[in-house]
Amino acid sequence: MKAPESLKPLSREEEPLLRNLVADRLPQHIAVIMDGNGRWAQRRHLPRVAGHRAGVQSARKVIETCVRLEIPALTLYAFSMENWRRPKAEIDFLMHLLRDYLRKELPLIQRNNIRLLVIGRHDQLPKEVRADIDRAMEQTAGNTGMKLAVALNYGGRAELVDAFNNILDRVRNNGLANARVDEKMISDHLYTSELPDPDLLIRTSGEMRVSNFLLWQIAYAEIYVTEILWPDFSRAQLFEALLDYQKRERRYGGLAEARHRVTA
Repeated sequence: MKAPESLKPLSREEEPLLRNLVADRLPQHIAVIMDGNGRWAQRRHLPRVAGHRAGVQSARKVIETCVRLEIPALTLYAFSMENWRRPKAEIDFLMHLLRDYLRKELPLIQRNNIRLLVIGRHDQLPKEVRADIDRAMEQTAGNTGMKLAVALNYGGRAELVDAFNNILDRVRNNGLANARVDEKMISDHLYTSELPDPDLLIRTSGEMRVSNFLLWQIAYAEIYVTEILWPDFSRAQLFEALLDYQKRERRYGGLAEARHRVTA
């Protein structure tokens, strides 16, 4: 794959990786479980918040690289519903980091024509955080480039519960007593209804689990797990994940020759 001018200069490590990518076989949607910030900090005898701050830099690299590669959609798992169990000081720092990121990065998001979406029960986040989120989504609503979904106060099971309740409300309110639920109806009521299902799920830190993330949507996603901790996840590691993805046969339960007839 020829390197877009906006990705240059490439390092000695990056150049051969990018050259081996096939442009028309890139995923349409990449989802990332950004794991390992705390361990990264611990190994350096730093407070956990230092790992979260370093993780923001990795997120920026991945976002910018996906834009340059013209990936249509990227979803980042930023804060799960289970993360509320962490110490209050760490949660407060994460909320501050999020607000700081939205304020500082919004001009860059706008310049790159990125549309920001936030998925999860963000109505339960602190009022100030909700205000910044709403402002950023409103200001980028007209952008036509990559869709960047950030999962905040997110849980895959909670998403399905919310989808089913929304379907029940629709049935009750419209007198659809004989309505039948199908897969499309469920997909249309998920937080990610505006996105294609992920083709590639990347998890850092080596953990072999999906951690309640996009449980419905990743039914046919290719999963790539790396031992690299999130703050050390570089552009080269993203290229390696994409190369691994392109080597796989995506059969969707069928035969290999059928893969080009099925869209994710």
